[in-house]
Amino acid sequence: MTQSSAKIPTEVPPVIRRDQNRVAELQLNRPERFNTLSGATLECLSLHLTDIAKDPEVAVVIISARGKAFCTGHDMKEMHANRERDFYDELLANCSTMMQSITTLPQPVIAQVQGIATAAGCQLVATCDLAVASEAASFATSGINNGLFCATPGVALGRAVSRKHALEMLFTGDFISAERAIEIGLINRCVPADELAAATIALAEQIAAKSRYAIRLGKQSYYKQINEPLDAAYRSASTDLVNNLLSDDGVEGVNAFIEKRKPTWQ
Repeated sequence: MTQSSAKIPTEVPPVIRRDQNRVAELQLNRPERFNTLSGATLECLSLHLTDIAKDPEVAVVIISARGKAFCTGHDMKEMHANRERDFYDELLANCSTMMQSITTLPQPVIAQVQGIATAAGCQLVATCDLAVASEAASFATSGINNGLFCATPGVALGRAVSRKHALEMLFTGDFISAERAIEIGLINRCVPADELAAATIALAEQIAAKSRYAIRLGKQSYYKQINEPLDAAYRSASTDLVNNLLSDDGVEGVNAFIEKRKPTWQ
């Protein structure tokens, strides 16, 4: 097990990194503040993600949290104490940059959700490539209850679920259960609380056992084509598949299929 070399901005890190079996876990570490995305937390997450993007030993990333809440969004006390446009602009810009770095990260990212995920916390779940949740987890874009439309969480939410489901959450602020989150496509799996860590690790290790080249190419290819017109999407995806077929792992995979053996990835 290794620790990140990223420079963490506080003595008690708001995010802890642990690596094992090619899986890096980033654990939100402010349970007393419900793991809100303070400026320091966003900085810490960004530093770790930058570090991981360059780490050839990491195949998959898990984002988890300590305490009862996964993440309840931005730190409202911090925002209340800094009621200036420049502060808000910088905070939201840093949050948007961090969220986008998850999408552009070469490795797949799995959210491990043990408790409530609200506002920017729900945004974090929606941004991750995959999500596994406890049966006790719940989700909401609840800013509207305080007169604040969750505009930036809506960016990720609206790309993860259908428009009408996203708008219902954004307009009402109502919580939805983990079971409902599966139905609308916000998360992938819902498991008993005592099985959450094991289920998430099992999914991560299943992905980590695949060709690292194909997974990284595949993630980049998927997010590129999903926002393109249909004809352009097919062109770019076709180019990616040809590159994959001609790569060392692509050749090995086809050979192993023909020879009826297990492939050995490069």
